[in-house]
Amino acid sequence: MEQQRRVTAPEHLWEDENEIVIRPRYFSEYTGQEQAKSNLEIFVKAALGRGEALDHMLLYGPPGLGKTTLAMIVANELNVNIRITSGPAIARAGDLAAIITALEARDILFIDEIHRLNRTVEEVLYPAMEDFCIDVITGKGPGARSLRYALPPFTLIGATTRAGMLAAPLRDRFGVICRLEYYNEKELLTIIRRSAKIFDVRLEEAGAHEISRRSRGTPRIANRLLRRLRDIAEVKGNGVITQDIAREGLTMLGVDEMGLDTVDRKVMLAILEKYSGGPVGAETIAASISESINTIEDICEPYLMQVGFLQRTPRGRVATPSAWKYFGLKAPRPEQTAGQGSLFE
Repeated sequence: MEQQRRVTAPEHLWEDENEIVIRPRYFSEYTGQEQAKSNLEIFVKAALGRGEALDHMLLYGPPGLGKTTLAMIVANELNVNIRITSGPAIARAGDLAAIITALEARDILFIDEIHRLNRTVEEVLYPAMEDFCIDVITGKGPGARSLRYALPPFTLIGATTRAGMLAAPLRDRFGVICRLEYYNEKELLTIIRRSAKIFDVRLEEAGAHEISRRSRGTPRIANRLLRRLRDIAEVKGNGVITQDIAREGLTMLGVDEMGLDTVDRKVMLAILEKYSGGPVGAETIAASISESINTIEDICEPYLMQVGFLQRTPRGRVATPSAWKYFGLKAPRPEQTAGQGSLFE
């Protein structure tokens, strides 16, 4: 199963285009991330009171948790414009210069996947963030000149799923750093109920609980499952997402009681059955189930570790006792695995 066709993929898919309709616009409408939200509310109010641009902000955490939504909320609360782009889209320093020079005072520049910025572009970004100026090279060879342009005070909001890949000089220039955490079932229930009202979906409470339990702590996945179950309820039921419809539909979509999908189960069964619970390297797992190693490391492993089915050790991936119990398999005795050796990274 390809990553882009996985209903539980936390990345933004083409079918999520109407996500903009259900995004909250202000802090009062935003559910979850209480610590980050309360801090940002204070920083926004302080910036408004002083009439200054908000300090540069870094939002990091797994995909689908609301980093873009928070950036748009900050812009709405500050009543300023926001320009949205992504790290891979800014290929040259001139592209960044064109974007930044078009900003007005106190505007927000949001760069998604900022860890994928070109290093040359990063060098241009440093003085823009620190001194609100940008150096532009004109001409070539002996006639080349460096011109410095003053910029109005602006706020850069960077979002990343891999904060560790950010260069230290860039990371140190962010005054506000917020980590977004996975949502609990209660928070997801609130989000699902709100989305159901916006989409005009008839949803029973038991059906909403089924969706929240299997959404992997991610609002984007919860909303996607809600839309797919709406289709199933309209075709196979009377248009109401009941508990039975939710269970049947989620089974059809390959999402089990713990929120694991087909690829997650393949990963765990490969570790349990083929490699006696590990340790085994990610590349070996990827080859054994014919999946991309990026899919395993970026999507499967974080959730499998969150639910306590997988451990990452220096020697490789190891299944936990909970995983053996959940999949109904009996863990081998130590003497059965002795002498097999370990499969290193």
